[in-house]
Order: sequence, then structure tokens, then C-alpha cells
Amino acid sequence: MVSTEALAYGATSPRNRYDYAVVRQFTVMSLVFGLLGMVVGVYLAGELIWPDLGFDLPWLTFGRLRPVHTTLMVFGFCGNLLFAASYYVAQRTCQTRLVGGMFPASVFWGWQIILVLGLVSESLGETQARKYAEFEWPIALFLVLVWLVSLWVYVATLRRRKATPLYVANWFFLACFVGMALSYVLENLLLPVDWFGMKSYSPFSGVQSAMIQWWYGHNVITFLMNMAFLGMMYYFLPKQAGRPLYSYRLSVLHFWSLVFLSVWAAPNHLNWTALPDWTVTLGVTFSVMLLLPSLAGVVNGLMTLSGGWVQVRTDPVLRFMAVALVFYGWATLEGVNMSLQTFNALTHYTDWTIGHAHLATLGWVSMMSFGVVYHLVPRLWDTKLYSVRLVEIHFWIALFAIVLHTAALEVGGILQGVRLRALDEYGNLAYSFMETDAFLTVPYGLRGVGGLLFLSGVLIMVYNLAVTIVRAQRKRAAIDARIAAKLAVKGLRAREGAP
Repeated sequence: MVSTEALAYGATSPRNRYDYAVVRQFTVMSLVFGLLGMVVGVYLAGELIWPDLGFDLPWLTFGRLRPVHTTLMVFGFCGNLLFAASYYVAQRTCQTRLVGGMFPASVFWGWQIILVLGLVSESLGETQARKYAEFEWPIALFLVLVWLVSLWVYVATLRRRKATPLYVANWFFLACFVGMALSYVLENLLLPVDWFGMKSYSPFSGVQSAMIQWWYGHNVITFLMNMAFLGMMYYFLPKQAGRPLYSYRLSVLHFWSLVFLSVWAAPNHLNWTALPDWTVTLGVTFSVMLLLPSLAGVVNGLMTLSGGWVQVRTDPVLRFMAVALVFYGWATLEGVNMSLQTFNALTHYTDWTIGHAHLATLGWVSMMSFGVVYHLVPRLWDTKLYSVRLVEIHFWIALFAIVLHTAALEVGGILQGVRLRALDEYGNLAYSFMETDAFLTVPYGLRGVGGLLFLSGVLIMVYNLAVTIVRAQRKRAAIDARIAAKLAVKGLRAREGAP
């Protein structure tokens, strides 16, 4: 009995063969920051309906909480899950432990410190006031250093792999690490106003500043919220389905097409601005070209499930991943249409853009994240999920919430755009800005309901996983206690000379 139980938790167990401690830490913190970010998001949705919800407190105003919400979701939720998934996949596919000794742990603690400092500074209004780049220069510099260390840990682990072929998921993760490293360095070329203060300014100004800012913003979307989660899809979807990837060649084509095309598409975010026409045309052209490789990834993932759709109907974890792919394809089609100037003229500066962003983040990123976390937790803690039924309930709540949330904003955004462009018989604007804004009260209300539903699903998930982890820890503690007791008895007998 001792040898059997010792084998379960001994040196040959994946728990000890691989460095799962840091993966577990990143997974837990991803859930913590994700839950906080969604709470802040629901609160912000309420402020759009009831502006006095901030109670005249400056750190509860929409302008302060909007960057807090973005940081919690993009860098807290997505960033922590990126580290967890990439470090897990690298070890499993390379058959080696993480390289660097204490460096993986230093990446974990450094990232959490950055998030806390960034959230505090944003709540106090100390930001760069730029999308996805709100941190002031000391925090931004620290972020660059931590990210470079995380890149070194990942690359060093890949270099020490025992298997010669590099599985395609690692290609996507590596592109995320390298692409975001370059983006962080360029975006955070800041000149401090005072070496002992938080204020800084960018060496770029005017149109150049806007271009650099949205090149960085587009890279955050491409590398952190696209490449990273495609890497998760290429590993965890076949693993959860127990089926081989449909086409490895198609995945390689998908990877190189995205890497080459994505970095040129950033100007499409700046339609109808002071940006030169040739740069906008360049961005639109590459955005349209991105459609085929993106859909190739969707086809590759869904065809992996070909012949196994019964499993999709019975396995809610796999269903999270499959539906995430559908939303990925949907968001890609929307993004291409929004890059076209004719369509963008109607949707730009409307809540259609907000609906599109949440379609991608809730439908693609969050649904894939939920599937990955549901897959990871039982394997990281050597146990089974507490309740598959709760996973099923979470799936349907999340799906309904996403459809309601997105439909409210996108339909409301189209009608908002029509009203802002409508003219009366004299050629004047038919609706004032305030009349158009008042019209959005109903879509904002539906958006808030969708956000509350989505948050309730996440609460169910957190409860399910918390019980799963607690039970696993108690079970392991009991086994360790039995092993220790039997070894103590055996040692006592040996000292007494008993056979």
C-alpha cells in the first residue's frame, strides 16, 4: 500500500516531474483577477445607466475605472492564464521542467506586483491616458523587465526539450512572448518629467503617437488575445477531445500568415482620422487578407472534432472550446467588415465597436479560457472536477449572456450610427447628441443584464473549482499522513529489530 500511494505522489508523478507549482499559482490568480475585472465591468455598465452610481468619489468615476477594468481583464485575467498555459504546454510537449530555478516564481510575483501597482496608480489617475498602455514609466519599465525574464524562461525551456519537433502550440506562444516584448519596449519609450515622480511623456507626438499607440494596441489584441489563445486551442482542444489535430500543415500555414499579416493591420483602427490615406489603405488591405488564415484556424479546430460531435454534446468543457472557435470566426468577420471605410463610417465612434470588442473578449477569449481552466485544474491537482453539471450550467448561462450583451450593443450601435448621421429636410442633424445618448438607455440596460448573467456564471465556475481544489488538497493531505504513519511504523520496527 505504501509503494502504491507513494507512486501517485512520488518522483515519477507529473506533479514532481514538471514544475506545476507556478502553473497552479498563475491559474488561481487568473481566476481572481478575472472575477474582479468582471465585477468592475458590471459596475461600469451600471454607471452608464445611472451616472450618479459613483457617489462623487473620484476613484469610482468611469474615467478611472475604465482602465482598471481593462488592466484586470487583459493583463490580470488573460496575462496570468497565458503564463499558466504556456508554461504547462511547454513542459508537457518538451518533456522537461521549466528552466531557471527561481526565475519562474520571480515572473509570477513580479507580474502580480505590476498588476497591483498599476491598478493603484490607475485608481489615483496616474496613467499615460492611452489604451492598453495606462501604466506610468516606473511601472512600465518594471513590466518590460518581467516580460523579458518570462520570455527567457520560456525560450530556455524550449531549447532544452527532449523531443526534436516543436509542437505548433509553442509556436503561437513564442510569437506572443516575442511580439509583446517588442511592443512593450517601443510603446514604453517614455521620458520621465521627474526621476522621483510618476509623470512622463512619449517622444512621439501627434499622428505618430496615434500610430505607435494603435500599433501597440493592435499587437496586444493580436499577440496576447489572439496568438496566445490560439496556442491554447491547438493544444487543449485536441487533448480534451482525445483526437489528433486535423492538419499540422494547416496550423503552420495559419501561424505564419497571422505573424506576417497582423503587424501591418493596425492602421484600420484609425479610419476617419488624421492618419495619411496610404497608411489606412495599407491597414485595410492587410485586415482583409487576414480573413482567410483566421478562418483556416477555425476550420482546423472544428475539423479536429469531425466525427466526434457526440463528445461535444456530452462534454461541456469541450463545448466551451468549440463555441469559442465559432465566436473567433464571427469576430474575425466583423473585424474585416469594420476595417472597410464604408462600413466603418457608420460604426466608428458608436457602441458597435464596444460590442465587437466584447464579442471577441467574452465569446472567444473568455470561453476558451473557461475550457482551458476546466481542463487544467483537475490535472494540476490530480483530481476530478467537483461537478460536471455545474460546468454545463455555466456554459449555457455564459452563452446566453454573450449573445444578449453583444446583440444589445451591436444593434444599439447601428441605430446609434444611423441617428448620428440622420438629416432633416433642411440638411441639419435630425437628432442631437443627447437625444441619441438617451436612446441608448435600453441597450445599456440589456448590456448590464448580460454582464450580470456572465458574472453569475463565473461565480459558479469559481465555486466549482474552489471545491475541487480544496477536496484535492484534503485528499492528498490524508494520503501523505497515511504514508508518513506507515513509514514511521516501519522505521520503529527497524530500530527495534523486528522482521
